[in-house]
Amino acid sequence: MVTEKKTSKISKSRGLGKGIAALIPEDDGNEDKVVVKEVVKEVVKEVPVPTETKLKISQIEPNKNQPRKAFDEDALIELSESIKQYGVLQPLLVQKMDKNYQIIAGERRFRAARLAGVKEVPVIIKDYSSQEVMEIALIENIQREDLNPIEEALAYRQLIKDYRLKQDEVAEKVAKSRTAITNSLRLLKLDDRVQEMVIEGKLSSGHARAIIGIEDKEKQYMVALKIFDEKLSVRDVEKLVKNIDKLDKTVEKKKPENDFVYRDFEEKLKKIMGTQVVIKNKNNNKGKIEIQYYSQAELERIYDLLKKVNE
Repeated sequence: MVTEKKTSKISKSRGLGKGIAALIPEDDGNEDKVVVKEVVKEVVKEVPVPTETKLKISQIEPNKNQPRKAFDEDALIELSESIKQYGVLQPLLVQKMDKNYQIIAGERRFRAARLAGVKEVPVIIKDYSSQEVMEIALIENIQREDLNPIEEALAYRQLIKDYRLKQDEVAEKVAKSRTAITNSLRLLKLDDRVQEMVIEGKLSSGHARAIIGIEDKEKQYMVALKIFDEKLSVRDVEKLVKNIDKLDKTVEKKKPENDFVYRDFEEKLKKIMGTQVVIKNKNNNKGKIEIQYYSQAELERIYDLLKKVNE
């Protein structure tokens, strides 16, 4: 705030009337009155615009909390070849850490530049809170569609857990509906092996959501393998899940009295074989054992395992 003082001479008014004159005391002398006027000048604070600079690639390190964990090696090699020819066209967004600079956005470019043997890369240095870093990295990856469904769900969970955000607050930050955030988070209820299949692109998020209702983790995995092997549609999976529920109810009614003994053997064989094993027993203590395999390689593994037992 800047003020200036200006002075001006005001002659004594003689024709204002008695009413106003009674309110203004008259000076006995002929001295001029001094009136102070305050002139306000607006001071505009200049905010420095982030400028692009260059850093040695050895001074830059990835963000350990980066939502994206999986990087397509073929795509990185392709980008690195482009960087060899034209350089890194878009600067990385980084912030100063203790000794180095941490990537906020642009880890894919960083990895490709390192593959290309580049010594320096263009960067913009800014300062953010840990929450802002997480949000920026998440938003950038979502906009580029670089995250697989599980990585995206894990990032949402981290924002909720670490920064005590509600689902609707996360939805607002990433410009998605709350329903989308809820459906994404539900994927984390899946068996770890099924989640890995989603990460590898063997299952879509639609397929994964269709089998979330299956509480038994082993059955989840069995259905996931069936989806992949038979290339089932989401609608086919929904029908399959309904039939599994009906089948379970039928089996529950027909269970023999000593069924728990066979279920115990079943669990032990699963651990030995490393795959799904089903014992179908009858009331006369006879039955059959079904050993599931999902590829030729797995069949060979089971064969080698059984062969060692007989040696």
